[in-house]
Parts: sequence; structure tokens; C-alpha cells
Amino acid sequence: MTGVRDAIPPSVGPTWVDAHCHLQGDYLGDAGDEASLDGVLARAVAAGVTRMVCVGTSVPASRQAIELVRCHDGTVPGPPGSGTSVALRATVGVHPHEAGGGLGALASLLDWRRGAGEHPPPVVAGIGECGLDYHYDHASHRDQREVFAAQVGLALEASLPLVIHTRDAWDDTFAVLADAGVPRWTIFHCFTGGPGEASRCLELGAVLSFSGIVTFKNAGDVRAAAALCPLDSLLVETDSPYLAPVPVRGTTNEPSRIPLIGAAVAAAKGLPVEEVAAATTRNARAIFGF
Repeated sequence: MTGVRDAIPPSVGPTWVDAHCHLQGDYLGDAGDEASLDGVLARAVAAGVTRMVCVGTSVPASRQAIELVRCHDGTVPGPPGSGTSVALRATVGVHPHEAGGGLGALASLLDWRRGAGEHPPPVVAGIGECGLDYHYDHASHRDQREVFAAQVGLALEASLPLVIHTRDAWDDTFAVLADAGVPRWTIFHCFTGGPGEASRCLELGAVLSFSGIVTFKNAGDVRAAAALCPLDSLLVETDSPYLAPVPVRGTTNEPSRIPLIGAAVAAAKGLPVEEVAAATTRNARAIFGF
């Protein structure tokens, strides 16, 4: 990951939450020490990213996310002398690409909502990512809608946040939510719509989560959506290891890049970076129980 360290802002500055990343299991790949979890977490702390939501995309990946959080009791100490720790939460979900296999044993993973001990931190803090993806069609539209609706039901029953993935399927996504219900916290992760889609989401009381796409040259509609999104309905995420922001686009993404994404959102909104950092951190803490 050449050049990654040069792209990480200094440790002084605001603190952030990465509201959606994939750090478990095989997602980091076989890239050596530079991409090891310890290195990823250390660089995140150096960049002021002190909380992360590790998101499940299948039953096995969700189990891995749970194990990652459990093995650290929800908190990972930062580098020696930093005085900082990283808080972790997991979500469990079946991505639309995996919908052909149904829900499997996903519901049983909700038994891990909290860890062991007298005062355990939250472990499973959300349902998802789930939703509809008609761009690749790895599963039939019918299977996707059924599995998405079932996960909306799980989120409602368990009073957990719902993390939605939608691509080329806006109308059907809204139709499923109209039929199944809208959980108190509903997050449109990696938001890729424009102002029109943003307004429809916000009318439902949903939260928009912006990824590195907001930094891309051709993402004017996404920046326009960020501009109109109220601060109390806003999150930032990396979706790492995917979607690295400019100026490191094309490299393996990681949570330390959140300040770059937050700065782009702040520029779109015409606000100080510190204000966006404070608002998105406050929102993520309320939603995911940090």
C-alpha cells in the first residue's frame, strides 16, 4: 500500500467513526504486515478514527465480525502512549449478492448482541448490510426482495439499526420498506444517489452514510446529496477495503482514510471539518451504541 502513510492526516484534530468497514476474515487479504489488522488499527488511531463498525455480508462473514469484536471485548488499545483505544461493533447480514442462499442461520447470531462478563459492551449492533443490487444480479430479484424484507423484519423485532445496500434498485428498495416497515435507525450505506433519492430517504427518517465516492470527480450528484443532508442524518464510512478516496483512489482502503471522506463532505456542505466530525461521531454513537 505505497503512499498510504503520506495520505493519513496527523493525529492532532477531530475524532471520527468509520460507520461501515470490513476488517474481518479474508477481507484484508494477503498483503503482508502493512495490511495486518494491527497496522490498520494503529493507522486509524493516528488519524483520529477511534470507533469502527465491522459489517457482515453473509452468515460466515457475520460470524467473523462477531469474533473480531468478541476477541477484543469490543475495545482495542491504541499505540503505546497514545492514550486512545478503538471501539468495535459488529453487524450481521446477508448481502443481496448472497440472497440466493436465503437467510440461513443469521437470526441465531443475534444471541451475540452482548458479550460475556458483568458489564459487557455491545457486540452485534445492527442488521445488514442487506438490500437490493440489480447492477450485477448475482441473485434473482425475487430472492433479493424476500431476503431483504426478512432482514427488515429482524431489525424491527430486535430493535436494531438496519444497514441498507441499494444499487440500481431505488424504487424496489422503497417498496420493500413501505411493505415491511422502517426501523428507527435505517442507514443507506455508501450512498450513491442524488438529491432526489436523498430526499426520499430523509422523508423516511433514514440516515445517509457517505463513502469515498463523495471524493470522486464524477460524483457531483453524491456531493449535492451530502450538501442537503442534515447533520443529524449523516454518517461517514470507508466501506474498506473498497472505494479508497481521492487522492489514494485505487489502493486498498482502510479506516484511516475517514478524515479524507469527512473533509469532502464538509466541503460539499460548506462547513468546518470539525463540525462534520462532531456530528457524524455523535450520530454513530447513538445508532450503534458506542
